[in-house]
Amino acid sequence: MNKLKYLTLAFAFCTLSLLNIQQAQAKKRPVPQIYMFGFSASFNDSIIYITDIQAVDSAWVEEKTNFLQNRNLYSQQLQDYLSASMHPNRVCIVIYALKREEAEKKYLKMRRLYTSKANAPYDVRYLTENEFRFKPVPNYD
Repeated sequence: MNKLKYLTLAFAFCTLSLLNIQQAQAKKRPVPQIYMFGFSASFNDSIIYITDIQAVDSAWVEEKTNFLQNRNLYSQQLQDYLSASMHPNRVCIVIYALKREEAEKKYLKMRRLYTSKANAPYDVRYLTENEFRFKPVPNYD
């Protein structure tokens, strides 16, 4: 039984090591502009915040998957803004696309989801670019 535990731990360690090596080898590339909007909800109330679609300069994405790097820092920007304006403890995410048309499709889908009559209990509030603006995040390795 101890050998089985030892082999399982060794296998898990090797797998995690390989994942870290692959992650380190992921190539990142800068894109001149990325289009994103923020979404924020809370488990304590029915208020939903959605920002405008914004063009953010100098974003970094993974080469193969176009996965946005440091997206948690973009989400943190929205969370900091809402916490400063007396709305703490909110879950914030960013939705992004490399083309504005793709970002608009995602934006409309998200907006439809929370403004339909079936989801009437939500109070959707929109944050304009004058109220909140995403700032570029440098690439941290």
